[in-house]
Amino acid sequence: MRHIATFCGSCNCGCPELYVDDSAAPEKRIVITDDFGQRVQMSTDQFADLVASARNGVLDELVGS
Repeated sequence: MRHIATFCGSCNCGCPELYVDDSAAPEKRIVITDDFGQRVQMSTDQFADLVASARNGVLDELVGS
């Protein structure tokens, strides 16, 4: 898997990370891991929708912005 980003990164607790698995099926290519050893896999189209929603403020209430 190709590492894209680490979210948090200010501790050594196993921060959530974003990867691209180029060898996975297209519907499972984007991988997000959490600090509990779990992972979410989604297509690039699903991830693009998530990013667009975040840019449009859909998630702002969750982070107190």
